[in-house]
Amino acid sequence: MKDSHSPDRSITTINPATEETLATYPLMSDAEMRDAVEACHAAFNVWRLTAHEDRAKVLRAIAKGLRDRKEDFAKLMTREVGKRLSDSRDEIDLCAAICDWTADEGPKVLADEERALQDGRRGIVTKAPVGVIYGIQPWNFPAYQAVRYTIANLMAGNGVLLKHASNCTGSGLMLRDILEEAGLPENLFTVMLIDHDQSDALIGHSLVRGVTMTGSAGSGSKIAAKAGEHLKKTVMELGSNDAYLVLEDADIDLAVKTCITGRLYNNGQTCVNAKRFIVADKVYDAFVKDYVRAMENVTLGDPTEADTDLGPMARKDLRDTLHQQVRESVAKGATIATGGSVPEVTGYYYPATVLTDVHPGQPAYDEELFGPVASVIRARDDADAMRIANDSRFGLGGGIFSRDEDRAIALAKTHFDTGMVFINHFNLATPEMPFGGVKDSGYGREHGGFGMLEFVNAKAIALPGLK
Repeated sequence: MKDSHSPDRSITTINPATEETLATYPLMSDAEMRDAVEACHAAFNVWRLTAHEDRAKVLRAIAKGLRDRKEDFAKLMTREVGKRLSDSRDEIDLCAAICDWTADEGPKVLADEERALQDGRRGIVTKAPVGVIYGIQPWNFPAYQAVRYTIANLMAGNGVLLKHASNCTGSGLMLRDILEEAGLPENLFTVMLIDHDQSDALIGHSLVRGVTMTGSAGSGSKIAAKAGEHLKKTVMELGSNDAYLVLEDADIDLAVKTCITGRLYNNGQTCVNAKRFIVADKVYDAFVKDYVRAMENVTLGDPTEADTDLGPMARKDLRDTLHQQVRESVAKGATIATGGSVPEVTGYYYPATVLTDVHPGQPAYDEELFGPVASVIRARDDADAMRIANDSRFGLGGGIFSRDEDRAIALAKTHFDTGMVFINHFNLATPEMPFGGVKDSGYGREHGGFGMLEFVNAKAIALPGLK
């Protein structure tokens, strides 16, 4: 890594479908980084005094701006990370919906609470913004990952810094432009073009009051430890190997169709993708036969074409890591039912792949496969399926397929050790519901109003009782 004072440091973005260079961006110097933090804090000192309803108006304008720029933004994301153009458009729609929902619900979530104290005094709980929040975000959803924490914190009255993944730098900068064109004060949302060493220094900056990160468990552990050195609160949304249970009474056609989408959405590169498919023995053969056939028919190709089912992975190193996990799993007893080889084409493509005979000790069982590879695991019965689902260090999301919805709800409530459970369908995130995990999948919650309260000061104000 070049010295952070060197003037020639830069980021270069590459189109993963064509391997062509897109753009080059200079990194900030240490002095520029400090100036950016101070400018964001100055903007926060004005914004924190803005009424909730006025903040909401800006968020609604941001939603409009996202919709107005949807096509340009979607095409840029597809060029930078290889996601299908239709998925990129869906992502912008979700971001706009988050802005609208937060604008509608934010004033209620953040309103003061009056409480009668036991000794007759009067209490007020006010939710005060704390300052500048630093977000470290990945590349798989270039708009959504940034919007998810940004909009909640802007509604709460905080300032926001974004260190985006280097391969979607252009998307981070376009988001900044859309926010400011919508009326957000300049510098209140700032994109930090910095390296890892500078990022560690930024976490320790006295004006940074909280850190939120989405990424791998390993990276999250390091960033949380660094923040802990400086007594900074953190929210961590980390990886997972989400299990989808196909129980004995499942609708197999529905399960197969849904599990194709659940595994391949966003080219299989989503923390809450369906990854492990745990199938009761009674329906195992029927599920595997139909699932493998469907995966064999997946069209790999140009992410800008409407008939493409699966685009490239975002980077060559990610594709190579996934392939190594497949090879290691096979060496330890897994069977490739379809796929599993790197195509000899331009671009970082990997085919839709199904592994069977998956057991503990294999990467396909123990690790997160961040790409279009499905791990199918046979369970003795429904109870064994639930046991296998929880036999993981991760706990972000999961799914249950069963015709008995009440039973599935009971399993989800009582036995599934994850932050989210989807019954008889697959989904990613919705503005109305909390998003986050347990165990090595992290802590803290976003969406559903919870994200607005992660970085506020729940300030207690007490007054004498009535005389």
